[in-house]
Amino acid sequence: MAPPGAVGNSYQRRALSGRKVVLIDQRGHGLGTQLPADTSREAFVDDVVRVLKAEQSDAVDLVGQSMGAHTAMLVASARPDLVRRLVLLEANEGGGFPEDHAALGDFFRSWEVPFTTRESASSALGVGPLTQAWAADLQERQDGFYPRFDPDAMVAAISAVADPRWEEWQAVAAPTLVVCADQGMFTDEQKSTFVSRGANVLRVDLADASHDAHLDAFDQWIVALRDFVNAR
Repeated sequence: MAPPGAVGNSYQRRALSGRKVVLIDQRGHGLGTQLPADTSREAFVDDVVRVLKAEQSDAVDLVGQSMGAHTAMLVASARPDLVRRLVLLEANEGGGFPEDHAALGDFFRSWEVPFTTRESASSALGVGPLTQAWAADLQERQDGFYPRFDPDAMVAAISAVADPRWEEWQAVAAPTLVVCADQGMFTDEQKSTFVSRGANVLRVDLADASHDAHLDAFDQWIVALRDFVNAR
């Protein structure tokens, strides 16, 4: 459950060959509903619960990054019967500021869409792994290439993460791997506090990695993920 939709997730699915992997594009992301009527945290949790119940009879190893990790944490708290192990990449209990969320929306609205080609989008968005993944994930329409998300829906979704969910985090019983990027969005104090307040947590740190470490520190990330979910 991590942006940018099918692009980032497909790499992880191939790296986890031999396991059943169910990919979930969250509402407002990737191939999910582009303009969801409900962007509450509870709606995101309900989506995941429905998928898990439909796809698997046993408890699963649930993995998420960023807001997807926040959703996964809430699922593990609300439905411990559905989660065997939990893996959180670049996650915390919640937070953020309205001005940051507004700036994110402004950035997405600044894209001069439609892009005429995927290559022109790649050039316009920049050379970083996340922006390149956005370009690769654009939807082709008759008049050009468009993002698979709506800026207002994205702002509404991320704004709902602002309320700290310490109670839910401390209630997670499943063994949990918290993966932190050394150049991610959280301070050392935030990382340490989050890990220390979890019930059954292992922490792994990735070197030379950004908040989108599943893209720019992929090999390290996959090693940490595989080692944890394959442990007995």
